[in-house]
Order: sequence, then C-alpha cells, then structure tokens
Amino acid sequence: MPQITIDGSLLDVPEGFTVLQAARQAGISIPTLCEHPDLSSYGGCRLCLVKVKGIKNFVVSCSHPVTDGMEVMTETPDLFEARQNVLRFLLLNYYDAGYPTDASNENDLFKWAHQYDLEPKAFVRAQPRYKVDSDPNPFIQVDRNKCILCARCIRACTEIQGRIVWGMHERGSETRIETGMGTDLLDARCESCGACVAYCPTGALSLKPSIGSGMADKKVTTTCTYCGVGCNLDLEVKDNQVIRVSSNPDAPVNGMHLCVKGRFGYDFIHHEDRLTTPLVRQYLLDGVERPDKADRGPWVEVDWDTALDIAGRKLAETRDIQGADSVGVLTSAKLTNEENYLVNKFARQVIGTNSIDHCARL
Repeated sequence: MPQITIDGSLLDVPEGFTVLQAARQAGISIPTLCEHPDLSSYGGCRLCLVKVKGIKNFVVSCSHPVTDGMEVMTETPDLFEARQNVLRFLLLNYYDAGYPTDASNENDLFKWAHQYDLEPKAFVRAQPRYKVDSDPNPFIQVDRNKCILCARCIRACTEIQGRIVWGMHERGSETRIETGMGTDLLDARCESCGACVAYCPTGALSLKPSIGSGMADKKVTTTCTYCGVGCNLDLEVKDNQVIRVSSNPDAPVNGMHLCVKGRFGYDFIHHEDRLTTPLVRQYLLDGVERPDKADRGPWVEVDWDTALDIAGRKLAETRDIQGADSVGVLTSAKLTNEENYLVNKFARQVIGTNSIDHCARL
C-alpha cells in the first residue's frame, strides 16, 4: 500500500485511490461540488484543488491518483484564495428566481461560499439566462440558471439509472445541460427516476411535486412498498403528512437510487380512498345466504382475525364444493421470493390447484 502524507499525517492508502479518497478515508475534509462517491471522477468544478510537493501547480484531488511518498497540503492561504476564486466564478453565472424550492437538497454552492467567507448574493446574476421551469416533466423541475455544469446529473443518469438522457450541449459560455438532442425529458426516454435530482448539488434540478412544501419536521426511514427488491428511502414528514421522498445514502440495497414509483408514488398514503381496516359484507358476519348479485349488502369494518377467518372458511367451502380448480391464485411482485414460494405451496398443496399466476408483468 502506498504511504502518503496529508497535512502532516502519515497514511497507508489502498492502491488506485485518488488524493480525495485518501483524505476522506482519513477524515480530512476537502470541498467538492462535482464529485460524489457514487459517481466516476470528473474534475470539472476545480473546488477540490490541493497542493502536492514537487508539483508546481495545484492538482485536482478528485482525479489525481496517490503515489508512494506523496506529500499533500489541503489548507493553505493560496489554496483558500484559489477556492474563493472558483466559487466567485461559479456564482457569476448563477441566478435564483426566488421561487420556493423543494428543500430536498442543501445548496452546496452557497454552503461552500459561506465557508470561504463569500456572500453568494453579492456575486450572482441579476437576470436569468434560461426559462426557470423549462421542461413539462410532471416530476422534475429544470432550472438551468442554477446549473454549475458539474455533470452529476449526466453521470447519475448514465451510471446509476443507465438511461443516458442528460448530456452537455454547445461550448464555452454557451455550454448547458440538455436532454436528448434538445428534446423534453420524456421525449428523450427519461424514466423520471429522479436520480439526477438526488445528485444535483445546487437546485438546478428539483422534485416538482414538492415545490413550495418547505422543510420537513422529521425524516422516517422505511422500505418502499412497490416491489420485493426492498429499497430503503426517507419519508420527509411535515404536520403528519408526507411531503416528499428523498434518497437514503446508507440504504443497503439501493443506496441513493430509486425508481419513479419509489420516489414519487407516495400520494396513496393520504388518499381519501385508501382503506385502513379490512371490510367484509354484512351477510358473511350474519352467517346467512348470499343476497342477489345486484345487492350484496353493505361493507362492514372488522379486525384482521375476523376477515382472515372468513376468507379461509369461504376458500375451503369453495374448494370442497366446487373443486380445487374453481380457485385461482395471484401472487404479487410486492412479496419476497420466499413469500411467493409459500403462496405457490399454498395453491398446489393446500388448495390443490395449479391455477397460479404472478403480476410481475404489470
């Protein structure tokens, strides 16, 4: 393992590490904007500059590999000034229209500006260059006025979701992020997974359904309800209402990655039509014959044991009277493989039918 020195500390570093990775492993903070541990190195924002003994110019720590005997300094007066200049340059092209954000991500550009003794509002543009909400996608708001060309959205789309929707268009001062060949997100085959939003550090991309919802009172980590993969996510709750879903970087299955259903499909939680208790027909509770099909009587709320007892009894009656093949079983993609296997055994061995299917196609 190469041995390097960072700010006077001698470190053993795995082969192939960058300077930034080595510093992060040692608990040494280096400011970054375009870098993210989940994504490939890009070296575009230049905020992570460091000094390496024997090299005349500053080096970009997120892409510079370590070598044995390297001596690195991460905080010096000239580095402080260089990072200030980088931040000033990025702020000069930044415009904030003042609309309420979705508050899902902290503005890292402003955070680092404050840390380097800069007041962001003293440097930002007075007029926008682009339309603020420039894409009709119902889930993702695009505001290129806040874009610093860090390319996180491009790398997240390509490397996390595998869609290759985002790219860089034009050159020089006209460079901007675009989808497809300048088409709308959905026309560029965007799946609206929101990965680009999750990795955006400045608010150029935000969650459109939660614009204006403000800050959450708390976050509740839970497991997505939509399939059996078991992705973890954070429900952001305000006034006992879920106002947005955000990625949980510590999720063991999915990290910050979510699909469109996991990130945006939470309206059912508070929907007025949602059932919260089991319902059965009154005649089943009364133990009488079923009324005619046109009017089977009212629904009645019951506890789970009552509902399951009735379901079990009626299944057994149907099997015994009509035969096992009068029963069909549908399993669910929301179950684990093990649970689906148990349903398979239930259908074939308990009921005695091979009429079993699965909804994974839906």
